[in-house]
Amino acid sequence: MITLLKRLFIENWVRKLLSLILAIVVWVVVNRSLTATKTIPDVPVRVINLSPGKTIEGMQANGTLNERVSIAIQGNRFMLDELGSRDLEIVLDAKEKPNQWMAVIGKKDLVCLNPDINLQKGLSRIVPIERMIRQSKQVKEKIPIIVTEPIGEAPKGYQYLDVFPYYLDLTVVGPEETIKQLKTKGGLTLTFNLSDISAAELDILQKIEKRNADEISFFVPNSWKKVMVPGLSETEIEIDDPHAKGLRIDFARQDLLPINAPISVSLFFPAEGCSGINPEMCTLVANDFVIKKNGIKIITQPLFAQGVSRKFLDLVKDRIQIAITPAPKGSTESLLWNVQFICPQELEDRFVAKAMAELSIELRELQPVLREGYLRNRFRSYMNRFRLYTPSHKKLKLAIHVDGNAVLVTPENYP
Repeated sequence: MITLLKRLFIENWVRKLLSLILAIVVWVVVNRSLTATKTIPDVPVRVINLSPGKTIEGMQANGTLNERVSIAIQGNRFMLDELGSRDLEIVLDAKEKPNQWMAVIGKKDLVCLNPDINLQKGLSRIVPIERMIRQSKQVKEKIPIIVTEPIGEAPKGYQYLDVFPYYLDLTVVGPEETIKQLKTKGGLTLTFNLSDISAAELDILQKIEKRNADEISFFVPNSWKKVMVPGLSETEIEIDDPHAKGLRIDFARQDLLPINAPISVSLFFPAEGCSGINPEMCTLVANDFVIKKNGIKIITQPLFAQGVSRKFLDLVKDRIQIAITPAPKGSTESLLWNVQFICPQELEDRFVAKAMAELSIELRELQPVLREGYLRNRFRSYMNRFRLYTPSHKKLKLAIHVDGNAVLVTPENYP
């Protein structure tokens, strides 16, 4: 055994070592000299030296086109194994080219972005590719952005009110055809997700806004003020409208607010009349829940509202009325009832005037028409969501029946 090992490794060891080295050298040379063909997809195309005021549809700010190409490369197999689409870029020179020309992409147009790869040394040829390049007039325009109704759920304990402003602008630079297409479609949209806002964030804001603790304004962070612009950028573009600085989402606390005012109750008769009931004879009967005071039927039991502001409630509390629609005589079913506001337009005008007066001069001058519309929407939203609650945090339910010519109103779940 020892003799065999000596023959293998010791006898003529110099010749054997030299043979091993030569074999390694030959293997490396042959391996690196082998050629192959490889198709690389999604190679970006960039155009340089465009004439002033010119651009190309689908071109980004860095000159890269949205369209990518696949190229077939022939060269050193070792290099091709290391090469990917991220390592390459096709650069087309538009200097002294007409507005429309046929670009033939060849070896001279291929640029390697990886400093560790010597493309010129290892590349033999590429299969030529033809691409039509059309230059367009570059324009600078403002594209409208519509801030839509947010998606998602409001944090627990809060109710979504509104978002403001409703409209913004984005200044973009790009091909005239792309800009016109964006405007034809009505611009862009910006939609927030309420689920991205936590109750802890709103709790902190509520402590800061002590004067209007039942209304909380969540100012949208800058990272949310971005939109995708199809045809101009593959990434989101930050909104440059100065009004975006005040972009906010408003919430209301879902706390019960005492109304602190009696609520009148009355009967409503449709103009065509009610079969089997005489409006002149039908009356609303007073009881422990509905009392008669100064000739008016009112509810004096403590009632509450939810999802509105104290400012709104203080303004409308003396104008709240429960209207009851009577059914035909002898009906055993509960009658319909609804909460309504007396002279709502006058109340709305007062609400807007009071809210505008409380704003700082800077905010009053910021989009005054839109701000007034925003406040009017706020008032109407409060009216639409207004509900009566009992002290036990339950929605008020009324049982209303006709007994002869008497209408009886009793609460089903009070207190």
